[in-house]
Amino acid sequence: MISEKPIYPKVSMNSARKKRHTLVIKNISVSANGVRIVKNISFTVKSGELHIIMGPNGSGKSTLLNALMGNPKYCIESGFLKLDATPITKFSPDARAKKGLFLGFQYPVEIPGASLGSVLRMARGRTCAPAEFSKELKGILTSLHMKEDAYSHALNEGYSGGEKKKSEIVQMLALKPKFALLDEIDSGLDVDALQTIANAIQIAVIEKGMGVVLVTHYSRILSYLKPDKVHIFVKGKIAASGGRGLAEEIEKNGYKKYEKQF
Repeated sequence: MISEKPIYPKVSMNSARKKRHTLVIKNISVSANGVRIVKNISFTVKSGELHIIMGPNGSGKSTLLNALMGNPKYCIESGFLKLDATPITKFSPDARAKKGLFLGFQYPVEIPGASLGSVLRMARGRTCAPAEFSKELKGILTSLHMKEDAYSHALNEGYSGGEKKKSEIVQMLALKPKFALLDEIDSGLDVDALQTIANAIQIAVIEKGMGVVLVTHYSRILSYLKPDKVHIFVKGKIAASGGRGLAEEIEKNGYKKYEKQF
């Protein structure tokens, strides 16, 4: 059950939120292999907001996130995606990333021969000195209870499922996107890892002003998160949107009430 008293991380009261950003998802429909999966989805995420997407299997949750990031397996048939004043619907995945989007994968892959540090250093460019970057990344690893030698370890190679999910959050924190799309980042985690990752996400939202869209099947992560919006997906559509109480309702009664709408 969702805890009556959620465990939220302690954050500074004078958290700095500099420039605010907006991610607009408007009337998006997505198909894969000629089959329409996501149908006319609209919602807006602002800096410092956490949106949770829940729904039964096959409802289009992961499809939406992949399409927003530009995965070529998924075709945005209609609608548009805009980051601040820039329409990015036709941008390539790397262009979207440079604009400020990040996707945390449901099934992170191993990349032998490429270390975590080198990949992130290349992705960040020459925005900070190597020594400064190394110190920053090792600090992030420590905060997620990962060994510092993960810096030079081949990306995700030999990692357990939980370690791969932590690695995704390390990459998110190091790359500092404006908006992070997290696809079932909580699946396969033990209780300790779940709390560590959830707290890192909440701090990124509150202290860094990052906008986050998180897809989950499990309401237990909401014991550690404070969502601004919860969206219920059913058969490719948003059946309902609300606050934390909506997730509690789903935990108690399931999705049958909303499946009947379609």
